Amino acid sequence: MGSNLGDARKNLHEAGMRIDSLEGVCITASSAIWQTEPQDLKDQPWFANQVLQLSCDSKWTPEGLLAALLEIEQCMGRSRGIRFGPRCIDLDLLLFGDRIITSGDLILPHPRMRKRAFVLIPLREVAGNLIFPEGDTLDQALACLRFLTTDNRICQE
Repeated sequence: MGSNLGDARKNLHEAGMRIDSLEGVCITASSAIWQTEPQDLKDQPWFANQVLQLSCDSKWTPEGLLAALLEIEQCMGRSRGIRFGPRCIDLDLLLFGDRIITSGDLILPHPRMRKRAFVLIPLREVAGNLIFPEGDTLDQALACLRFLTTDNRICQE
């Protein structure tokens, strides 16, 4: 989850509560909130980012969960204007078990997650022993990145 408009921490909290209230979905772990510099469009406020680990009952599909996340974004006022621009909330589906999916609206694992320290560092907090469906570990993915962290701030070089 990410937010850099309004009260970003409050936005993350509200999004988490909405996710946790989905029938058959439970948050089982959450990372700290990390302050991260914008990656693609630099001229905007820093982001607050957090990773949640969810448990979903068997009625949930990756496509259904993505649709629910997009609906939460819309209900919270997310407008899609500038790609990689400022947003009140951004909810991404990173993984869904060991599923590998490439369809029009959904690619799993998330295609840019291994290039983003702001995803991998908080992901390590909730799933430190993660092995990606393709077989590489979270630590291997992090070793390929150059980044600096101080006081829950992530700067990626």
